[in-house]
Order: sequence, then structure tokens, then C-alpha cells
Amino acid sequence: MPADRLHLVRHGEVHNPGGVLYGRLPHFHLSDRGQAMAKLAADELSASGRTIKHLVSSPLLRTQQSAAPLGEVFGLDAVTDERLIEPYNVFEGRKLGAGHIALRPHLYYHLRNPQQPTWGEPYQAIADRMLSAMDGIADEVSGGDAVLVSHQLPIWMVHLAVAGEKFPHNPRKRRCALSSITSFEKQNGRWVEVEYRDPGAALLAIDKGAV
Repeated sequence: MPADRLHLVRHGEVHNPGGVLYGRLPHFHLSDRGQAMAKLAADELSASGRTIKHLVSSPLLRTQQSAAPLGEVFGLDAVTDERLIEPYNVFEGRKLGAGHIALRPHLYYHLRNPQQPTWGEPYQAIADRMLSAMDGIADEVSGGDAVLVSHQLPIWMVHLAVAGEKFPHNPRKRRCALSSITSFEKQNGRWVEVEYRDPGAALLAIDKGAV
């Protein structure tokens, strides 16, 4: 019998004084506030009374750090799964904005098809690997829940996929805050989103630099 529920947790606030798009770049770690947010997410799940039996994380530093409080609360060691990683993006390391790109015509080519998008990993590929991870992880757990610590865009792609919505979207309208918890259950053979929580909202984090 597969897991009762999967909780997709986004990492906390990242220390990013340069305001760049950090993507898969190494060494981007949680800020002090991000550490506090990760603890709030762990406390939120603990207070929910759910039985958490498995903890999985993206390999990037900020997600590993966000998984640490969850591991402490539930007595689990986080397993790394590459399928939960941030999508690649050709603009990694750059400060993004209309002005930045307007002054660099050589970047225009990457913007030719925002529906795919052509500046990074295709939306469909992100959704496919995330759903594959969810299916595989769910099958490893019996009689309890699993927590998957990932990133904004992968979690949002799961949301759109299970809701049957189109993948192209306005990134500013993603409902996937830092350290938020989006929960899914399998009903009649398909994933269904059942709950969304934002335990770190009161900390007023700076959400800048995500893909």
C-alpha cells in the first residue's frame, strides 16, 4: 500500500545579496530567516499529527538545509533524489529584469518561446520527473506520509499537472511561498492536491532569485 499523503515543501529564504537568479548554482544557502522558516515548516507538519515515515530532498544546499529541521523533528535521515532539483536555466547567475535583457540582445534568442520555455528545462519535463518521483517515493512508504523538499517551479508544475491546467503561466502568480507545504493524495489512481499551508508567511521573507 503506497504512502497516505505526500507533502511537497519548498525551501526557505535564500541568502542572495546580489539578487541573482540562483537556479542550480552551488553554495546558495538559507539566510537566518530561511532557517527559521524551515523550522516553522517542520513544526507545522509535526503539529498536524501526520505520521511522517520518509524524507526526501533535492540535492541543492538550500533544500538540504530546509530538510534538516524535518529530519530532527521526525527522526529521519533525508534521502537525496535528483528528480526534485531546481530546473536548469540559461540565466543563472544574472540579475533579471526588462532593463538587463534589453541591454543584451544576445539573450533575446532564449526568449523566443515562453510557452516551452526556451530559456530552461521544458515545463513538461519538469512535471514528468516530479510526478515520477512522487510515484516512486509513494510506493516506498506504507501506512504513513512522505515529505519531499523541493523548489517553487517543480512544485508548481505538479500543482498545474494534477489540476489539468496548462503549464505556461505568470511566475508572479505561483501560489508556492517559501517554506510552504503543498500536500497531495492519490485518489482513484491519480494525484489530487488536498491542502496548502504557508507557515512562514508572518516572517515576510524576500522571495527573489527563484527560477
